[in-house]
Amino acid sequence: MKKIFFIINPVSGVGKQKIVEKNIDKYLDKKKFAYEIKYTEKAKHAIKISSEAAGKFDIVTAVGGDGSVNEVCKGLINSSSALAIIPTGSGNGLARYLNIPLKIDKAIKLINQTYIKKIDTAEINNEKFVNVAGIGFDAHVSHIFANYGKRGPLPYVKIAAEEFPNYRAQKYRILIDDKLIYRKAFLISFANSSQFGNNAYISPEAKIDDGLIDVCIFKNFPIVESPRLAVMLFDKRLDKSKYMEIIKGKEITITHENSIIAHIDGEPVSFGKEIKVKINPQSLNVIASNKGFNQDPFYLKRIKKILK
Repeated sequence: MKKIFFIINPVSGVGKQKIVEKNIDKYLDKKKFAYEIKYTEKAKHAIKISSEAAGKFDIVTAVGGDGSVNEVCKGLINSSSALAIIPTGSGNGLARYLNIPLKIDKAIKLINQTYIKKIDTAEINNEKFVNVAGIGFDAHVSHIFANYGKRGPLPYVKIAAEEFPNYRAQKYRILIDDKLIYRKAFLISFANSSQFGNNAYISPEAKIDDGLIDVCIFKNFPIVESPRLAVMLFDKRLDKSKYMEIIKGKEITITHENSIIAHIDGEPVSFGKEIKVKINPQSLNVIASNKGFNQDPFYLKRIKKILK
């Protein structure tokens, strides 16, 4: 019998956690799994819990949003344990990329199938992440959002709309492997997978198991272009924009004249004037759908079907 551990963030996202235990008891295959549950009590507590569980449990499950998932991942990297996700946050970027159902019962049923894949992880100044990290405008918004009090996509969009008119693109020195470039960028994302969350695709062709980071350099753009670029973000075409430059690499060093604020899977962090980003290939086991990664959301499938 396999051992599975559930790490639940009781305050993450949109409040689905209250029914998680009932669903685990109802839908988890008890003939296959013996399970334990632990609730996090403070920020970064999941890192400690998952580190202690690594190697002792066959599967360690993150129940929460992208921040919770990132914390659990940090404790499992390069261990024999596999990460499972029950997504209860507002963005659920990694879960969407791995084609994990957003409904709790269906996510548990996927765990029962125990389809395990190896994926890459990455790090920025030794801070590990799995999905997307970045600097520039989205990091600026993340820092404000962290202290806003309300969660979910609507408050985030409200903050972004308020901050956008006064935000200025920044100049960066960028070294990607052996290629040195200088760019003035509105934001720079380091995409291990394709999307932030909520099906917002910063790098539609990014692959989480190719041993590369997609460095997405988004240049300054006129405000009148905002609606069109927003549509491109959600229909997997932002990489086709003339304002976007994507370069793949394994090691990236970025220098700025001032201290750099960043986000790691949506969580705000601050660094000095230089950051180093690197990929860690095939370093995490995950429970995923056997249908593959990076599937189109239902609305894109319908649009593509209509256009055929």
